[in-house]
Amino acid sequence: MTETLLRLHHLSTHLQSARAAIRAVDDVSFEIRRGQTFALLGESGCGKSVTALSIMGLLPKPAGRIAGGAIYLDGQDLTAYSEAAMRDVRGNRIAMIFQEPMTSLNPVLSVGDQIGESLRKHKGLRGAAQRRRVLELLQAVGISDAERRRREYPHQLSGGMKQRVMIAIALAGEPDLLIADEPTTALDVTIQAQVLALLKRLQADTGMAVLLITHDLGVVAEVADFVAVMYAGQIVEQGDRRRFFEAARHPYSRKLFESLPAMDKRAQTLDVIPGAVPSLAQTFVACRFEPRCEFAWPPCREQPPRWSSLADGHGVLCHLFDPLVVGTGTRTRVTQRTPLSAVPPMHDASPLLQVDDLRVHFPLRSRSLFGDAARVYAVDGVSLRLSAGRTLALVGESGCGKTSVGQGILQLLRDYSSGQVWFDGVDLATLGANALRRKRTDFQVIFQDPYSSMNPRMRVGQIVAEGMRAQGIGGDRAARQARVIELLQQVGLSADMKERYPHEFSGGQRQRICIARALALKPRLLICDEPTSALDVSVQAQILNLLRRLQAETGVSYLFITHDLSVVAYLAHEVAVMYLGRIVEQGPVADVLERPLHPYTQALLAAVPSVQRTAPAPHLRLSGDLPSPIHPPSGCHFHPRCPQAMPICRQRYPEVSGDDHRTRCFLYTSAGSNPGMAPGGG
Repeated sequence: MTETLLRLHHLSTHLQSARAAIRAVDDVSFEIRRGQTFALLGESGCGKSVTALSIMGLLPKPAGRIAGGAIYLDGQDLTAYSEAAMRDVRGNRIAMIFQEPMTSLNPVLSVGDQIGESLRKHKGLRGAAQRRRVLELLQAVGISDAERRRREYPHQLSGGMKQRVMIAIALAGEPDLLIADEPTTALDVTIQAQVLALLKRLQADTGMAVLLITHDLGVVAEVADFVAVMYAGQIVEQGDRRRFFEAARHPYSRKLFESLPAMDKRAQTLDVIPGAVPSLAQTFVACRFEPRCEFAWPPCREQPPRWSSLADGHGVLCHLFDPLVVGTGTRTRVTQRTPLSAVPPMHDASPLLQVDDLRVHFPLRSRSLFGDAARVYAVDGVSLRLSAGRTLALVGESGCGKTSVGQGILQLLRDYSSGQVWFDGVDLATLGANALRRKRTDFQVIFQDPYSSMNPRMRVGQIVAEGMRAQGIGGDRAARQARVIELLQQVGLSADMKERYPHEFSGGQRQRICIARALALKPRLLICDEPTSALDVSVQAQILNLLRRLQAETGVSYLFITHDLSVVAYLAHEVAVMYLGRIVEQGPVADVLERPLHPYTQALLAAVPSVQRTAPAPHLRLSGDLPSPIHPPSGCHFHPRCPQAMPICRQRYPEVSGDDHRTRCFLYTSAGSNPGMAPGGG
């Protein structure tokens, strides 16, 4: 089927603030056909989610209103519908999956009750018929043991399962259009692959259309049929997915591609988009992207661009493609890439950080009076080494113990940990409280969520100087203030920003403040816990460039905790792959990412969406979720999900094999040798 299901015609949506109207969506037009996946791509703050809320009739009242245009669903203008009429459309004709499932699900209602609510409203199902349909929907979205799961509550489910429940709720009304707002942003690559495959399968089964809202180019490449790029409330480019990835036209689209980290960009800085999305509370008289554009020339500053339809079906909002304008001037491309100063490799016998047999076991309350307390085996025998001026990436799914490793190294879990953590030849476990506090000047941490890690009542200057005051270093007040200004400038912020509060900054700027705070004590080791996972690709590029530059200038070492393998490929020297509390593969980054040994590493790499593939890659699908660290499987912990598991894998845990590139897998030991299987195959 190819007929048009949804059509936006010159849609404009305004959000009234105390000072002015914010033109969040400004003259947007596009159409979605039945059975089509239409991707709406762009940075945070460009108007993607407001477009979706406009379609759903869920704009915040009284601030939000549709100021112009129309939204046609099967030829009917939804902007003329009353709220009562829209209630029959929402969840029935159009359904929506929100970005964060935990905040979208009701914590006091069971999964079955929440799915049943939609079935009662839109399908009139009750009693046994409703329960049967709930079970069918849970099974359709790939949740096993549906009878038990329907009685559980959201907090009892993993992140992937919660997102599947949200999809089941959305499917309950059998919608014609499913709006998926960043449905995989908070998920690991393996769960992301499962959710994307699920959406494609359900779309094939039901014929529904999908409006996919995302900033992830890899996800768009995997699932989209048609792509629209949004910037500052406008659509700046539209086209067929294949043509878009072969030759994006708009300068903004091109910069999104060039900002992506990759192995072949390690010798240079990543391209960045300077500045930020402009405030939409202003009247624009020229091109909105001009202040950030490498191709800007006089017409861009003098008049707004017109929509240009190209011969291949593409459309673009840019003077460069307007035949009435393009002949009046030329522009030479300006490149901002610069080569990086390499940090000399360290191969000395005494690494800066050495971790031997680190274990972090959290006790749980015993269920019986005389029974032994159960334990969460968060980290179970991790050993690693990190030299000065180097980056070791620690990767794996959520719940595998990565963050607990970082906290164990920082000596934040002394009551629950064992093993040895040597830092510059000193066993940190032997230090008393005062000595450890002084030693902490040498190692600091950058957290995943910069906003929640800063005191909202403190000014930025106070936040950056806090560590110096606590340690009694940095000289007098004037000297510390001078150091704060130096640090802010070092991370690309201006000196006057020290008087502002955290809420006045963008996500990328807040992460820079956290980096400045960590650098204030001149540490030799930074533990970076998912520092770029919540950032747009352009802001991520700025942070990665900053980390690379700081390492080249200061020789700082990074333990980089992440699940983003493209970031690992660009930033890390070595990588350790973690699964259920143990490291299953470790070695130089090129060896591990280009010639993975362990089946789990192979599955992680296969699940990563790629903008370079012209067709979807065959994924090594991992069944189920990460097992519970309270009751880890016997033998190799990965064997219940491993496509190459052998009988010995269920009996005992494999030993380490290999030297620089090493793994724990029976495929590479004499005990589990299989002549019919090539190592590294999958």
